[in-house]
Amino acid sequence: MVQCPVRVLFRKATLAAAAFPVMLALTLSLVLAPPSLEVDGKSGYIKWVDFNIPEKVLARALEYDLASYETDTHVDWIDILSYLGAKYGGVFSRYKNSDMDSFVEKLKAGQSAESLAAGMKLFSYYRKAYGAVLGGFVGLYRMERVDESGQKRWEAHYGLKAFLPIAKGFGFSHYDDFGDGRSYGFRRKHLGNDLLGGIGTPVVAVETGVVEAVGWNRYGGWRIGIRSMDRQRYYYYAHLRKDRPFAEGLEQGQIVQAGDVIGYLGMTGYSYKENVNNIKTPHLHFGLQLIFDESQKDGVNQIWVDVYSIVELLKRNRSVVERIPDKREYRRVYGFEDLTE
Repeated sequence: MVQCPVRVLFRKATLAAAAFPVMLALTLSLVLAPPSLEVDGKSGYIKWVDFNIPEKVLARALEYDLASYETDTHVDWIDILSYLGAKYGGVFSRYKNSDMDSFVEKLKAGQSAESLAAGMKLFSYYRKAYGAVLGGFVGLYRMERVDESGQKRWEAHYGLKAFLPIAKGFGFSHYDDFGDGRSYGFRRKHLGNDLLGGIGTPVVAVETGVVEAVGWNRYGGWRIGIRSMDRQRYYYYAHLRKDRPFAEGLEQGQIVQAGDVIGYLGMTGYSYKENVNNIKTPHLHFGLQLIFDESQKDGVNQIWVDVYSIVELLKRNRSVVERIPDKREYRRVYGFEDLTE
């Protein structure tokens, strides 16, 4: 039985046009139906995703995926999570390790995820929804490593290829603040996760993608928007450093690799005037928007998901950076190339 209370969401978004920043205020009031009904019958795209999988469940499913790679039966972590999502109706307070273990053992015995999920009406929904959230996180990549002689060389790997948005060696703190109230401009919900840290902390790209927005808006201050290569995920990094918010040379339309330095943590925003520090506490606002249909990018059917557990998971993969001599800038130390098609 799916537990899906009636919810009323009020959302406001500020986005950039191709040539200059444009502020688009969207106030949305929706009464949401159960997940199985969250697909528009006419256009067929998902209208709502509630992502609340705890980090411990993500990590355990990921371990099964990595351990089974290049074995006779590779177990896809998204299949595991989708099966559990369908079993629990998306309510992971009901999660049991034994449910995951049992599903994986049946997969290893030769059964398919689809056959095991037969009769589960929501499996295909969760496969699409969780696949959209996590689809760029695991796969093949090449990365520089230091060999025994101290020389860098490229090595191919399969594994976690998404990075924590805060570079390695820089501290931060956070808590699950998704949905908390905000009042600047108008009352609305917080659609991201605030990572508190020191001004100037290097911010890195979580995933390889195309820079779609670079500049100022009233709410996010100096901010960057990056779209994943499959165009389903839009990463939003806001409240960047005053005066020097972006990595040198960062431009709209540029492809950045996962782990590249893209900007610097700050406290800008909450002002029509550019380059103003009106945020009380230095932090990175990190948001993730899902896009199943292009009309959702800037439209009233925007989907923002809670990334708290994702940030917790990504603590195990942080980009190593170094300071550029005589500059207040950083760059990554080890090259990276995403090999997943």
